Amino acid sequence: MVYTLNSTFDEIISDPSFVPFGRLIFPVHKEHLFGSTLGDLRMTFYDNLICAEDTVRVVNYLKSEADSRTVFYDIYSEEEKALDPEKADTGLFYFQGAPGKPFAVTCAGGGFKFVGAIHSSFPLSLELSNMGYNVFALIYRADAEKACEDLAKAIEFIFEHAEVLQVETKGYSVWGESAGARMAAFIGSYGTKKYGAKAFPRPAAVIMQYTGHSDFTENDPPTYANAGSNDLWHLDRAMAEREKKMKAAGLVSELTVYDRLPHGYALGRGTAAEGWHKKAAAFWEAHR
Repeated sequence: MVYTLNSTFDEIISDPSFVPFGRLIFPVHKEHLFGSTLGDLRMTFYDNLICAEDTVRVVNYLKSEADSRTVFYDIYSEEEKALDPEKADTGLFYFQGAPGKPFAVTCAGGGFKFVGAIHSSFPLSLELSNMGYNVFALIYRADAEKACEDLAKAIEFIFEHAEVLQVETKGYSVWGESAGARMAAFIGSYGTKKYGAKAFPRPAAVIMQYTGHSDFTENDPPTYANAGSNDLWHLDRAMAEREKKMKAAGLVSELTVYDRLPHGYALGRGTAAEGWHKKAAAFWEAHR
């Protein structure tokens, strides 16, 4: 089956190739998911920003890959999920690049109310994997502290299964959009051990999109960020202030503000931001 704009959420979720993780392709918090097909999919915060063509492309990619390899990995054991049922709504979608290439973890936004991966981290992960990187899109619990715990656990999982996953762990990066950017920044600032996982090296680079996160430490990794000047919450200003303070502290920080773009533009299809992920990947490479 090839999915189209007319394919329904139910068709995709129930596809045998996606059992038992199909429901995690879309936000599990259904009050933030609207529409019934890939063509009319909408989510809280994003409205008309979702690129339907990217959505179709991602689902067809996952379908084609799932027929020949594992595309989804649980990060928690069955025992851990039994003790905390919310952990059943977590995991990693693997967008495989070239064997032995470094890995990145991408974290979608959603205001810690839901995980908007189908709009942001999935299309981004596919683009990065097409560049040869091995990319893991994290589905996390919709809670700020628990989400960071899930990200730390995901990094632990990737390090401990690096040989099977065929990834290079040295110089990895963490990417985040909105709420996901806060997660990426916290891991960059404080590392995995603070959030309950084993201690692993901090990322070589943190890539952030439109977030109001202002916290940083003297040990923060090099950070690349972008935002739109028409952000409803004026997050471009918050990010500019953070960049200024980080540079004053002697840290590497780079920010691009795109004129008139709103919050939630993701890959920025058809806008001045389109292709920003290539600039961010070059930044990552420069600091690996």
